[in-house]
Amino acid sequence: MNWFRRKSYPEFWNTYSSYFKTSQEQQLEHIRFVVFDTETTGLDTKKDRILSIGCIAVEGLKIKVADQLETYVIQDIFNSETVKIHGLLKEGKLTKIDELEAVQQFLAYVKDAVLVAHHAAFDVAMINNALRRLELPKLKNKTLDTGHLFQKTKLDTSKAHFSLDELSKRFNIPLHDRHTASGDAYITALLFLKILSKLTARDQLTLKDLLRPVRVI
Repeated sequence: MNWFRRKSYPEFWNTYSSYFKTSQEQQLEHIRFVVFDTETTGLDTKKDRILSIGCIAVEGLKIKVADQLETYVIQDIFNSETVKIHGLLKEGKLTKIDELEAVQQFLAYVKDAVLVAHHAAFDVAMINNALRRLELPKLKNKTLDTGHLFQKTKLDTSKAHFSLDELSKRFNIPLHDRHTASGDAYITALLFLKILSKLTARDQLTLKDLLRPVRVI
């Protein structure tokens, strides 16, 4: 018996993994970014579940409005308190798919794109825990957090973390469809490009520069 036989994964995971066999492009204008957001049953990444995933692509440092993904997920776990925030009802009229199908669609959409989110650690953890429940490995994509990128601008060092609402107000971004996954993804995409314009105005930056941890002085 071969005790070291590699675990067999479903074809959709193998297809996703195949995109990471080549090195990542470094020039920002040549990179496909996917800005994404999750709406969830709560803020506990271990216990709560994804209700919706919204994604929008940025290529050539421009938002591709026609290149979006939005899914709504069937979940047995539900928290009536969070309905006040995102408005997603357990039985609502929206067409919903199971978690497996949602994960498949997400991976097929993002491919090897660089992921972008506000407070990205939360959204990535929610996706990774969905993958874990399906007995799959974690996401392979590089990830950028708009909160961390804003810190790099040094425009406001009064505190370490700013909410999406706070930064949107600072950059005069309208908060249309706030607290929907697709709406928040679009707002975050606008924020991402505005922050990038500040950062690249003074330096020629690469992806490696953006991924570098923020220096705490």
